[in-house]
Amino acid sequence: MDQQHDNRNTSAAEGAGRLRRGLKARHMTMISLGGSIGTGLFLASGGAIHSAGPGGALLAYLLIGIMVYFLMTSLGEMATYMPVSGTFSTYASRFVDPSFGFAIGWNYWYNWAITIAAELSAATMIMKFWFPDSPSFLWCALFLIVMVGLNLLSVKGFGESEYWFAMIKIVTVIVFIGVGLLMLIGIWGGETVGFTAFRDTPFPGGFLAVLGVFMAAGFSFQGTELIGVAAGESENPRESIPRAIRSIFWRILLFYILAILVIGLIIPYADERLASDAIATSPFTIIFEKAGLSIAASVMNAVILTSVLSAGNSGMYASTRMLWTLAKEGKAPRFLARLSKNGVPVFALIITAALGTIAFFSSLFGDGAVYVWLLNASGMSGFIVWLGIAISHYRFRKAYVAQGRSLSDLPYRAKWFPFGPILAMVLCIVVIIGQSYGALSDGEVDWPYLFASYVGIPLFLALWLGHKWKHRTQLLKLSECKLDGSQE
Repeated sequence: MDQQHDNRNTSAAEGAGRLRRGLKARHMTMISLGGSIGTGLFLASGGAIHSAGPGGALLAYLLIGIMVYFLMTSLGEMATYMPVSGTFSTYASRFVDPSFGFAIGWNYWYNWAITIAAELSAATMIMKFWFPDSPSFLWCALFLIVMVGLNLLSVKGFGESEYWFAMIKIVTVIVFIGVGLLMLIGIWGGETVGFTAFRDTPFPGGFLAVLGVFMAAGFSFQGTELIGVAAGESENPRESIPRAIRSIFWRILLFYILAILVIGLIIPYADERLASDAIATSPFTIIFEKAGLSIAASVMNAVILTSVLSAGNSGMYASTRMLWTLAKEGKAPRFLARLSKNGVPVFALIITAALGTIAFFSSLFGDGAVYVWLLNASGMSGFIVWLGIAISHYRFRKAYVAQGRSLSDLPYRAKWFPFGPILAMVLCIVVIIGQSYGALSDGEVDWPYLFASYVGIPLFLALWLGHKWKHRTQLLKLSECKLDGSQE
């Protein structure tokens, strides 16, 4: 039933109810970078190294990076063939099961809406570095207004703001890696650190500790899939998406792997400052201060603030577009499909921002605790979406061949099929199951942590099975998969 809306949506898109194709290739690249380089790198990486050691953190991020590579190529193949704003929800509905697509869409909206709240909580912690006695709700309200304001602009205006937000972060990471490498060989800082950290204790916690930091690593890489959401508003998706797919992943992986390598080599993993969420003890700040840059804390504070706003800005964009798509396909209230004169889903934006007010609870429960809770809850939902992308691509390719189409006609073809999506599925499942490790430390069950880590699973199952029970949907046969239709 849900798929019957697609053709009507295509014709409606030709009129006033269509998203504007205002994103250039450079905008799309920076949107994906901006959504994935944020607090996960600047703050959570320190905790990962403290828990699993320098080698363990590096291994965890590398394995997650490999999984993300295959997910990006899978998404790239589908998004270039069918560039729609609904991406994961639309693909899952057409290639797997309409109910599965319904659940994926709502899960993705929830994932990024919660991430907005997490970024707002992080922004509150940052501002309290300068204003320690200020109320949390004041900063939450201020930055929520900023994010909503940026998203009320035309999509081209949003893309331009995200471009410069991301540029600040990229320059900071490059400078950090450069300074760190100079410190390692003794040119800067007066001490040759070398690779002593990896020689002494690279894996202090063993395999389980590596598994334990997978959630932080996964949360850090989440945002790379934003390129799929932006495809529906790209000027030339069939050229810009493959180009972005090829470049974005390697840039992000290079930034993360080199940054964690530098942190793990220079700062002892047992340093308690790595376990803190305070900006003054961010691993970036610690290393800049060791290099003799005394104003490092204030500078990094400002950089991380723009980073948080960028990630939250991208998250609000992604969740708003997903909610708009759900409404267009009849899977959400129809009024959420209305667009402003600038082509912005304004009602979907308002509802998404309303969920972001969860961050206001940071003033009641403590900023750091709420941030960690939200990070865990959002991270699980992200892995569910990634699992959905891998399953959808596997089914898409099988249906494409089964319906007698030639693979040479695909605008972009993912390599290593079917190994790539199958490996991504397996790793996603392993990580989802393995998150209970963090709740079972010291022989006691941390029930709040366990609930936060797994709350996304019952929510997803309730959406999927509830929709299936109501609409009596079934797994689509390969011959029934809809490979033509809406390509906004």
